[in-house]
Amino acid sequence: MAKNKIIPIGADHAGYQLKEAVIKHFKELGYEFKDYGTHSEESIDYPDYGHPVANHVQENDGTLGIVICGSGNGINMTVNKHQGIRSALVWNEELAELARQHNDANIIALPARFISTELGIKMVEKFLTTAFEGGRHQNRVNKIACG
Repeated sequence: MAKNKIIPIGADHAGYQLKEAVIKHFKELGYEFKDYGTHSEESIDYPDYGHPVANHVQENDGTLGIVICGSGNGINMTVNKHQGIRSALVWNEELAELARQHNDANIIALPARFISTELGIKMVEKFLTTAFEGGRHQNRVNKIACG
């Protein structure tokens, strides 16, 4: 992914610390972020922070986004309600890489309560630097959209 693209990121209260660590790490590498919050560990509702990330990705072709909540499930379900969003819930580096290579995922969902900060950063790195292979996978991706 080109480093000049802005990466939308959003998290709930359980994902706040991981979100902050991801932003800090990747800003040091030259990436730019649009932080949709949350901005504290005060309890909030994950859809309020997932929908803006999904909207950003929908409106900016080729953009990759990041969402984080406690289990990763709720915020992942939220963003996947948006047409054209292919969000992948991942818990290891290989899944992050395969989500891009085989599924052309455009959002990565992280389970903050089940992974370390170090692993979260490694998974985001794989996600941001892996290209979609296309080929036989393109036909499958084309079949994901309903209607």
